[in-house]
Amino acid sequence: MHARTQDAGAGDVAHGAVGSGHAAHRGPDGRVAQAIAEALGGARTVINVGAGAGSYESAARAVTAVEPSESMRARRPVRLTAAIDAVAEDLPFPDDAFEGAMTLFSVHQWSDVAAGLREMRRVTHGPVVVLTCDPRLVRDFWLYAYAPEVLDTEARRHPPVEAMAAALGGTVTTRRVPIPLDCTDNFNEAYYGRPEMLLDPAARQACSAWSFIDDGARERFDRMLSRDLESGAWDERFGHLRTQATYEGSLVIVRATP
Repeated sequence: MHARTQDAGAGDVAHGAVGSGHAAHRGPDGRVAQAIAEALGGARTVINVGAGAGSYESAARAVTAVEPSESMRARRPVRLTAAIDAVAEDLPFPDDAFEGAMTLFSVHQWSDVAAGLREMRRVTHGPVVVLTCDPRLVRDFWLYAYAPEVLDTEARRHPPVEAMAAALGGTVTTRRVPIPLDCTDNFNEAYYGRPEMLLDPAARQACSAWSFIDDGARERFDRMLSRDLESGAWDERFGHLRTQATYEGSLVIVRATP
């Protein structure tokens, strides 16, 4: 979301291409929002970097949104404040301007993650909260058995937690975020107990990593997963997930305080 090239490809994803699927399938989940709110610790003024359409801005009281993609800024609901056109690596605010900061599902698209996180730390005198995926855990998900290219892409794109901690400085903690079975924010792991949903191309389109693989890999995934669901092979290996209330996968909150 943050490398300012042309708007259709701000960052490493063409937002116009994934937009329709994203809007239909990526609604904020209240339980994830609660985890974000807890990490912000009651901060009253919060900067949201890479704000996109503002899905989780209810987690904070007063939000200043920053989003460099024109198409993503246009998708923000009218009830939210307009987003400022700026990039994470060069935030147009003075030092310590905010009580808290958050960036959600965004750092993997920045052109310089360390620079962006240092900027967030500079403009914030309270907690900096990063919702992201731990690349060390991405391949543990069952999807790796069917579409390894997708999760290999995810693991390459997401920065290591240790590198983010070094850029943020101060006291850094990492917390895995439990994903509920009926999660309404349908990134890949949110379908952990609903595998049939990932046979829907629109659902996959909402997860940007699928845009990096070729048609052959997508067709192979469809064929393999459909076969295993029909034969019962998927349920033999992973069927317990259909009734598992939450799943602890790669979704993490990295929280840094000065």
